[in-house]
Amino acid sequence: MRRPSTLSLIFSYAILVLGVLFSLYPIWFAFLAALRPGGRLFTLNLAGMFFPTEITWENFRIMLFEKPFPIWIKNSLFIAGLTTIACVSLSTSGAFAFSRFRFVGREAGLILFLAVQAFPGVLALVPIALILTRLGLYGSPWGLILAYSTGTLVFCTWNLKGYFDTIPIDLEEAGMIDGCGPIQSFIRIALPLARPALATTALFGFMAGWNEYVMASVLLAGQEPRYTLPIALAQMASDLNVPWGQYAAGALLVSIPVVLLFLWLQKYLESGLTMGGVKG
Repeated sequence: MRRPSTLSLIFSYAILVLGVLFSLYPIWFAFLAALRPGGRLFTLNLAGMFFPTEITWENFRIMLFEKPFPIWIKNSLFIAGLTTIACVSLSTSGAFAFSRFRFVGREAGLILFLAVQAFPGVLALVPIALILTRLGLYGSPWGLILAYSTGTLVFCTWNLKGYFDTIPIDLEEAGMIDGCGPIQSFIRIALPLARPALATTALFGFMAGWNEYVMASVLLAGQEPRYTLPIALAQMASDLNVPWGQYAAGALLVSIPVVLLFLWLQKYLESGLTMGGVKG
C-alpha cells in the first residue's frame, strides 16, 4: 500500500483535533462557568470564554455543603444501581433464550420487542403512572425503578441477543460433552464470553436511571426527599433567577459517577473474545 502524503496526514490530524476540541469545549465551558463568581454563565471578556480568568470554588461548596446533594446522589445511585441490576439479570436470560432456543412465539416476540423499541418511552408515561398508582408505587423510588427497568429491558435484550448470536455454539456443545447442562453452559461458557455486551448493557441501564428527567419528574412529583439529581437540579431554578454557576458545578459533579463506571467497565469493552476459542 502507498503511504499517504505528509500533506494529507496533516489535514487528517487537523480535522481530528478540531473534532476533539468541538466535543470537549462544552465540558470546558461548564467548568469555566462553575469557577466563575457571581453565578454568571458567560463573560464578555473573550479570554474568559476559553481560559479561567476568575476562579472561585464557591459554587462547588454550595452544592456539596449547603444543598442536600448527598441525599440527591444517594437517591440517584439507588435507583440507577437497581435499574442496572434488574436490566442485566433479566435481559441476559431472555436474550440467551431468544438466541439459543426455538420455541413457539419466538419470532413474534422479537418483532414485538422491536416494535416497542420504535416508540419513545414518554408516550407510555400516563399508562405507567396509572399502573403504578394501582400498585401503590406512585411517588415511590421502587415504582421509578420498575418503570426504568421495563423501558430499557427491550433494548438490553436485543443488544445481548445479537452478541449471543456471535458466540459459536460449538463452545457450548463442547461443554455439554464434558457434562454441562444448558444452565451450566450458560453460566460457565456464554456469560464469561459475553462480558463486553454485559458491560455495555450495564452502562446503558445505569445511564437510563441516572440521567432521565421527564419520567422521574412525573412519577416522583411532590416527593422532595426522594428527588433524583436531574429533578433536584431543575428545581433549583426560579422564575427570576437561574444559578448558572451552581448548575454548572452540579452538572460536573453528576458526571463523575458515570465516568468512573465507564473507566471500570472499559476493560470489558473489547471485542474478539471468542477468537481462537474453537480449534479446528
